[in-house]
Amino acid sequence: MRIGLLTDGGYPYATGESRLWCDRLVRGLPQHEFDLFALSRSAHQEDQGWVRLPHHVSRVRTAPLWTPEDGTLRGSGERGLLARLVTGGGVSFGRRDRRRFAAHVKALATAICATEDAGPDPAAGEGPGAELFTEGLYGLAELARERGGLHLALRSETTVRILEAASRARGTGRTVQSATVVDHLAFAAELERVLRPLSLDWYDQESLGAVDLCHAASGGAAALPGLLAKRFFGVPLLVTEHGVQLRTHYLSAPDAPFGAPVRALLANFHAQLAAEVYRQAAIVTAGNTHVRRWQQRCGADPAEQRTVYPGMAAERFSPVGEDDDAGGPDTLVWVGRIEPAKDLIALLHAFAEVRRAEPAARLRIFGAPAEGGEATTYLAHCRALAAQLFPDEATGAHAEGVSPVTFEEIGGPEVPDLAEAYAAGGVIVLSSVVEGFPISLVESMFCGRATVSTDVGAVVEVIGGTGLVVPPRNPRALADACIALLRDPERRARLGAAARARALELFTVEQNLAAFRGIYLELISHAPVRLEADAVDADGEPLLFATPAEARLLGHWTQPQPPATGARAPSWAAGAEPEDGAECAGELEQVAAGQPGCSPQREPAPGTGPVPARSAAPAPAPEPVAARRSGPVREPACVCGPGDGDA
Repeated sequence: MRIGLLTDGGYPYATGESRLWCDRLVRGLPQHEFDLFALSRSAHQEDQGWVRLPHHVSRVRTAPLWTPEDGTLRGSGERGLLARLVTGGGVSFGRRDRRRFAAHVKALATAICATEDAGPDPAAGEGPGAELFTEGLYGLAELARERGGLHLALRSETTVRILEAASRARGTGRTVQSATVVDHLAFAAELERVLRPLSLDWYDQESLGAVDLCHAASGGAAALPGLLAKRFFGVPLLVTEHGVQLRTHYLSAPDAPFGAPVRALLANFHAQLAAEVYRQAAIVTAGNTHVRRWQQRCGADPAEQRTVYPGMAAERFSPVGEDDDAGGPDTLVWVGRIEPAKDLIALLHAFAEVRRAEPAARLRIFGAPAEGGEATTYLAHCRALAAQLFPDEATGAHAEGVSPVTFEEIGGPEVPDLAEAYAAGGVIVLSSVVEGFPISLVESMFCGRATVSTDVGAVVEVIGGTGLVVPPRNPRALADACIALLRDPERRARLGAAARARALELFTVEQNLAAFRGIYLELISHAPVRLEADAVDADGEPLLFATPAEARLLGHWTQPQPPATGARAPSWAAGAEPEDGAECAGELEQVAAGQPGCSPQREPAPGTGPVPARSAAPAPAPEPVAARRSGPVREPACVCGPGDGDA
């Protein structure tokens, strides 16, 4: 089948979230054809290029979310409503389209400004607020598809006036009512950035309309193209989240450079968007039970949820896990990115208690500070505290003192790789106060090491009964657990062996691929060919899998049904000629919106109007799809053959 993989700030770029997981998914399912639709987050990310793509990736289309439109509002010096309502493509709206735009923005703004006290929980997808949100969202999408982009229109004075009126309406909260004009301008800019996927030219029969299934690698902006593909073409949507986008927004809101009214409006918008994504998705997969509970809180139906643990490569840790060496018997090891959420301060105070009970104990901290000045300052503070708590110890009057606590980076002569870092200790420690899926714990389990960790995020779910778990921000409990394992080598060995067996059973790449292989088949089995003519090829022979097996059994599902709105035959059962991607043996079509590209190897085809829906008769082979951008039409950045390197 043909899968449309939707990403935001990740794959196929060499940096970003979910990059490694998406690459393993695509490479692990070579029997399927993949079209990539990627949103980039920064110019730096695009400068890093792409990872090497496998041959069954037939098309790559990209669009930036970092263009200069994120900065100063456009059109602030223009006069007249017509001049202020200019689309991203430079085409002015007519009077009827201006009324449509204003009506849709008003519905969206009313839903966003409404408080939870005015009705049902907006994250539950109920009440008039949810209806207004979907009316405004899909109305703007249809307008953008028919008339062009909405970049400047969403930042116009008309939008700001509508937001101001909605925030002053009866039933809104005090925080939203206190918004000033500056707040409305800032929110309009953020709203345009989040809704920028609505203005892309991906919504035709040759792009998202040609795939059998849309798989969004996250919620939020990445799922917006999937929502529109289902709306316009009836393509089923699968959403995978290893961390809930709404939760991420809540955690990052205090650090955002906005006032309280803007943060409240953004929170309401993201809650409504998450509820709509979960409502329209055929299946929502969560990376762990912790994420699954958050999804249910945001409106996901438990009957449509699946838990699929992220697959990790166990082979790189096999030499350590299969070795009889139990590591340093008196050494505690911490591995990760150094930042305040990891709470190394509590770990250092806990280790002070461990040293009083076990004077020979050592603590080795492997990691580098996370991006940002706050993490660098935190690392310096941790070093200063370690020097204060554990002054250098010398064995004699003329010997050099050595501290029992060391801060090291992986890649040096003593610790050349990650597996060697875990092998250096007998007990692995996790002291976090905030954690999603604890990757470092899974890696230590692959290495057969006993663990002591805090009860945050998905830690208990990952560890099971193969390690010790203590409350967060409790140095005394953390110290007692470490002392118990340091004094009992047999218990350490038992827990380490059980942890490795559990990790090999639940957290490998193979189990992750098997789960998604089954989900793909489950979803496509629910979208059969509706028309009898679409179930046979040009010679009248039946097409494989065109008719589901349950159609042979008596029941309500065998009764004739009218075709669903936007229904179309899957690509593997459409009876059409091979598409452009197949004729070119996996040739990639890169569309990098908003950037100049390198010299193309073929001329882009001119833009065409909407492609009519497939008919029962075999369709002629389509012309090569033009490498299009989400703004003005430009030539493709580059065209690579199968197996070529980064773009």
